[in-house]
Amino acid sequence: MQNDKTTLKDLSIFPSDGSEGVFGLIDRTATQAGRAALKKHILHPPGTYEQLIAMQETIRFWHNNHDLWPTNILNGTIVMLEKFYESADTVSVPPGGFAKLLGTLLQKVFNNKEYKFARFSMSHLSDMLNGCSQLAAIPEQREVPALLLRELETIKNELQHRLIEPIMTISDHTRYSDLIQLQYGARRELKNAIHRLIASYARIDAWQSMAKATAEHGWAFPTITAETPVSINAEGLYHPLLSTPITYDISFDEKKNFLLLTGANMSGKTTFLRALGVNSLLAHLGMGVAASRMQTSFMHGIITNMHAEDNILKGESYFFAEVQRMKQIAARLSKQRPHLALMDELFKGTNVHDACECTKAVVEGLMNHPNHIMMLSTHLYEVAQQFKEDSRVVFSHFVTNISEDGNYTFTYKLKEGISNDRIGYLILQQEGVIAMLGNK
Repeated sequence: MQNDKTTLKDLSIFPSDGSEGVFGLIDRTATQAGRAALKKHILHPPGTYEQLIAMQETIRFWHNNHDLWPTNILNGTIVMLEKFYESADTVSVPPGGFAKLLGTLLQKVFNNKEYKFARFSMSHLSDMLNGCSQLAAIPEQREVPALLLRELETIKNELQHRLIEPIMTISDHTRYSDLIQLQYGARRELKNAIHRLIASYARIDAWQSMAKATAEHGWAFPTITAETPVSINAEGLYHPLLSTPITYDISFDEKKNFLLLTGANMSGKTTFLRALGVNSLLAHLGMGVAASRMQTSFMHGIITNMHAEDNILKGESYFFAEVQRMKQIAARLSKQRPHLALMDELFKGTNVHDACECTKAVVEGLMNHPNHIMMLSTHLYEVAQQFKEDSRVVFSHFVTNISEDGNYTFTYKLKEGISNDRIGYLILQQEGVIAMLGNK
């Protein structure tokens, strides 16, 4: 799956403007290295259906077997090892006889700084290797999915070095002379192996993080099907960043693959599009989704058009930015590989007549691409009316309750059909703008 920066920003995946974003909901990593691996996984989700199924199986394993996760590898462990190996190239000769002859007590007195560093760094190295050894032993205890098994076998192979076992048995009672010999050997012979172990551990840390977040939030693992026929079905779907979310039930397939969503301003259209986009991404990461049940065919990407930005330095207007984003969407959808396209209130940067005509033209063009799931929200009632007889289009709307005295309330519930609610003037009036300007 390929998702560009604009899509990730539209869906609030990464922290911004004081919010932790969706990333904050799924980051349960034990280390910064794992956190970096998790971010990389989000930026580059599995590229094929087979890879996604393998990833989901691995995350399911950790979801069901989190008691096997080693707790002795902390973020400080990896930070310390990185510092330890930064200085490795400065040590060119083994420790001399004088260092060996000095007892532990004398080392504390005459060479306290080096003594503490040796003890501290080697204890962290011992913790790292013991934690990796616990991971490597998992296949002996449980049946392990293929993707995880390959990673664990990689770790097991790295642990075959002659120095591994004596380093793993280091304790407070280890003689200093033995300790510095092991330290020298670890610096000279294990540097590359330790970096590879850290990389393997970081990937597994990212996988267990998604499993832990899935369990913590009570999310459900979705059913992933092959990319064709294209389909998305969900019950109880909601936006995971909302504290009191409204749930949605949706259904799309290759015969009804286009949703035209109507409703008044602030009625919930954008939130719905984001909820579907976020959960589709979570599904394609291999983890659980914020829904009671979800099935989705494999998508090669999510692409959004929600918040275009003008560029004053390039002399590009807001409308031109919208057109350029729509051009990018058209290029992606011209390919046969299925995508999820989410478009929110197109062409806001021009007058109502132009916006209506441009939106109609876009919808007509999108109908020529049945291999994708596409959704467009609009408050232009005329656009929905033009396509109401097209069997390929699903019409849904958000209801606004308007009383006789002009008050309005939102239900935020998704219903079938087309809305012609218009409350822009009522909002302007209720917020006191009309009165402040002295309008009669």
